[in-house]
Amino acid sequence: MTLVQDPLQDPVQQKQPLLNGHAVHVVPTDSNAAVDVDVNVKNTVTETTTEVKPEPEIQTKPRFEIEEHPIDQVRDIKVGVIGAGLAGVTAAVLLPAKLPGLDLRVYEKNPDVGGTWFENTYPGVRCDIPAHVYQSGFAPNTQWTEEFAQGHEIREYWQSVARKFDAYKYFRFRQKVQRAEWVAEETKWKLTIEDLNSGEVYEDRLDFLVSAIGHFNAWRLPDYPGIDTYQGVLFHSSNWNHDVDLHGKRIALIGNGASGLQVLPSIQPIAAHVDHYARNRTWVVEAFGPGGIRRLEPNYFSDEQKEAFKDPKTYLEYRKKVEAGFFSRFGVIFKNSPENNALREKWTNLMKERVKDKPELADQIIPDFPPNCRRPTPGPGYLEALTKPNVSYITTRIQRFTEKGIVTVDGVEREVDVVICATGANVDFAPPFPIVAHGVNLQEAWKPGGKYGFPYLYLGMAAPGFPNLAWVGGPYSSGYSGTVPNSFENQVTYIAKVIRKLRSQGIATLAPTFAATDDFVEYCDRFYPRTVWTGNDDSSKDSKNCSSWYNGGRPGGRVHGLFPGSAATANYIRRDPRWEDFEYTYTNPSGNRFAWFGNGWREREKQPEGEVDLTPHLKIESEIDLRTHCEGWWDV
Repeated sequence: MTLVQDPLQDPVQQKQPLLNGHAVHVVPTDSNAAVDVDVNVKNTVTETTTEVKPEPEIQTKPRFEIEEHPIDQVRDIKVGVIGAGLAGVTAAVLLPAKLPGLDLRVYEKNPDVGGTWFENTYPGVRCDIPAHVYQSGFAPNTQWTEEFAQGHEIREYWQSVARKFDAYKYFRFRQKVQRAEWVAEETKWKLTIEDLNSGEVYEDRLDFLVSAIGHFNAWRLPDYPGIDTYQGVLFHSSNWNHDVDLHGKRIALIGNGASGLQVLPSIQPIAAHVDHYARNRTWVVEAFGPGGIRRLEPNYFSDEQKEAFKDPKTYLEYRKKVEAGFFSRFGVIFKNSPENNALREKWTNLMKERVKDKPELADQIIPDFPPNCRRPTPGPGYLEALTKPNVSYITTRIQRFTEKGIVTVDGVEREVDVVICATGANVDFAPPFPIVAHGVNLQEAWKPGGKYGFPYLYLGMAAPGFPNLAWVGGPYSSGYSGTVPNSFENQVTYIAKVIRKLRSQGIATLAPTFAATDDFVEYCDRFYPRTVWTGNDDSSKDSKNCSSWYNGGRPGGRVHGLFPGSAATANYIRRDPRWEDFEYTYTNPSGNRFAWFGNGWREREKQPEGEVDLTPHLKIESEIDLRTHCEGWWDV
C-alpha cells in the first residue's frame, strides 16, 4: 500500500486556483517515508516493506520576550507607488495624511504627473465625463472652463492638486520600473528601476508596494506584417507627433475607440482624405450621466455660472446633482432589462439620425451586441464626419502594410501619407513589467494561457501569494456606475488601513488567502452572466461580436475589467477590510501576534504633563458625533 499524509492533519497545504473559481489542495507526501512495493508475475503482492527514516529535529521558535517600546510606536517602513496619474496623485495626497510620518516615494516614467492626460495630446483630446465629476472629492475646482474639459485643463488640475497638498516631494520623475520581485528572506520588494535621465539602472527596496499604473498605460502600435517597411509618417495617438502638418494629407486612421472617435472629427476638415479603419462596431452615444447631448463645439460655462459656483453651498448642490446621475445608472448593465432595451432603441435612433446624410452607413456602424457590453463612447462630430465625402469608412480587415500604404484582406491597397494608430493599449491587465513572488510572474500568469489565464485578484485590491502588494485602478477595481476619482479615493483609503495595520501591529507580511480569493472569483463567475458584459452569443443577431477591455479584448472572454457590483456596493465592501481573509507573518522572532503591545505604555503617557492631550475623547457636547465617537484611529 501507499502511505499518504492525511490532508486534515497536514498544517502545510498549498492551494492552487482553478479557472472556475474553486481551489484544489495539493498535499505533499511525507518525504521521510519511502514506500517499496514488490509485485510478482501473478500480480499479487508478495512483500511490502516500509522504511521509516528518523524524524528531523523539531525547530522551536525563540522564546517570547517583551519588546521595550510603547504600543503606538509605529515601525518605519518604505512604501512605493508606481504611477503618477489620477491614482498615483490620489495616493500621494491621502496616504501621508492617513499614515503620518510615512516614508513614501512615487515612481513615474514621465517628467510630470497626469498619467494619460500627460501623455495624450492629440487634437480633440478631452474627457467624455463632465469635468465637475472627474475631479477629487477633497479638492474641488469650481472654475472649470468647459463642461467636458480638454486634456490640458484636466492635466493642469491634477498637477494643481499635487501642488496644493505638497505631494511633489514624493514624486520621482522619469524613473521607469522594469521589474518588481519579492525577496522573502528580507520580507521586502526589490524594484529594478531605470533612470530615464541618465540611463542608469538601479535597485530600491520597499516594505509595501502599490501599483497605480492604470488601465491603459502601455499603449502599443499594431503588429501588422510589413508595418516596419512603411515609408510614410506613422505614430500612435497616445504619442502624437506635433511636428507633422496634416493639412492636405492622405491619412489612415486605425481604430474607433475613444481616441479614434475624438481624432476623426478633428482631422477630417483639414485632410485631403481619411481612410478610417474600424475593426469593431461601437455604440456612439449622446453623453454619460444627466448632462444631455454633447456637441462637437465646447460647452463653456458662463461667467454667471462660474461666479455662482464660488458659493460653496450652491456649488455642492450642483455637483451632487450631476454626480448622482453617475451613481444611478447601474441598472442598464443587466441583460434584457427594460433599461438596457430602452437604451438600445434610443442609441440606434440617435446613430441613424447622425448619419442621415449617408444612411447606408447605419448597417455598418450600429452594433449587434447590447448597449454597455463594451464601453459606449460619446463621440460628438464623429458620426457626422463619417458622412463627409473625404472620409472612407473601412471595415475590411487589414492584411499588411506596404511602403506606400495599407492592404486589406480583399487585396485592395490604399496609399496614404500618414498613418495614425488609435489602437489603444494592452487590455489583458497583465502588468507591463514582471511582478514576481514565490516563482510566479504576474506578467505571464495573468495572460491567456498563463498559470491563471486572467487577473487572479482579491476584491481587485491584492493577490494571494504576493505579500505587501496592492492595486489602485487595476482589474475588478471600479463598478460600472459612480466616478473614477471617488473609486480611487476609496481604494487608497482601503490600502491606508492595510498599511496602518502592517506598520503598527508587528506584522511583517500580509496577503489575502487563496481560499478568500477563490470565493471572490467564484462570486464573479456567478454574477457576470447576469450582465451584458457577457452578452456575446454568436447564435443571436442581437448579442454577438462583443469584445472590450472588460473581457480582455476577447469575444466571450472572462470578465475582469469591472467590479461585480455597483460603485456604491464596491465602496461599501471596501470600507472595512475583512482581516479574516488575510494571512500574516510577524516581526517578532517568536511569532507572537501580540508582541506589538510593547511595554504596555502609550507614547503620550511618557510625555511631560501639559504637553500632550491625554483626554482627546472629551469634546464640547455640541461637537460630539455619536457615529464616530470612539472610532477614529487619530484620537484614540
